[in-house]
Amino acid sequence: MSYKAGYVALVGEPNAGKSTLLNSILGQKLSIVSPKPQTTRHKIAGILTGEDYQAVFLDTPGLINPSYALQEIMMNSAREAVGDADIVVLISDASRKETVERSAVAIAQLESVLDKKTVFVVINKIDLIKKGGILPLIDAFQSAYHFDEIIPVSALSGENVADLKDTILKYLPEGNAFYPEDYMSDRDERFFTAELIREELFKFFKQEIPYSTTVGVEEFRESDNERKTFIRAIIYVEKDSQKGIIIGKGGTALKRVGQNSRRAIEEMIGHEVFLELFVKVEKDWRDDKGKIRKLGYK
Repeated sequence: MSYKAGYVALVGEPNAGKSTLLNSILGQKLSIVSPKPQTTRHKIAGILTGEDYQAVFLDTPGLINPSYALQEIMMNSAREAVGDADIVVLISDASRKETVERSAVAIAQLESVLDKKTVFVVINKIDLIKKGGILPLIDAFQSAYHFDEIIPVSALSGENVADLKDTILKYLPEGNAFYPEDYMSDRDERFFTAELIREELFKFFKQEIPYSTTVGVEEFRESDNERKTFIRAIIYVEKDSQKGIIIGKGGTALKRVGQNSRRAIEEMIGHEVFLELFVKVEKDWRDDKGKIRKLGYK
């Protein structure tokens, strides 16, 4: 029996459901999700390994026209993922107006790196439209681009996700595994700890605040004589006023973020966590490439 292995890039507009779809395919939460667009900032590999295959899924930032340096880096990350991929999965939100036209714009953004790639379109969120609306969308996508496969799914409910996974595996090239079979991602617990804290910031704060924040884990240490992990993390913001909002009156907002983050981290690593959170101002960090690199973005 031949072994198949390859990279699968998940791309699309912000909030199309890329991270939710990745989590659904893997059968566990890997990428953070929120109702706010542009939650994903990094290229994250989710690794699915079977007896005769390994598919490395690359979750990517949503495709946009960048307006500051961090967004430029995010778009470069998405294009890099497509360049690395054997299969490119464009995820379209079926519930959005003009979703076919918007997806065509996304394809145009990636055109220079799509040559000779296998390209799918996944029509996501079919649970939000009438059943009779799916076939016209499929027809429209068939006319818009030479997709190798067009597959309607609901990443949230899981509808058709198994069919999508089977189709992806069918297209994987023959090759050797890239990672040991017990790996779920190319990222470590320290990275996902920062992501879980950032997810809570997106859940708790509104408007611009979450986009002005990033999280750095300064210490991640397991106790020698008890099953407990000590974590010290810093939430970076751009302005003093944002620092005050995140801390909250009497520290209540930061305490709530810390409590929710700690529970999520404990669920991830499977034992007790002691979490210290601090807030620091890094002025206008999102538009300073030097600061962006220092804060962990490539």
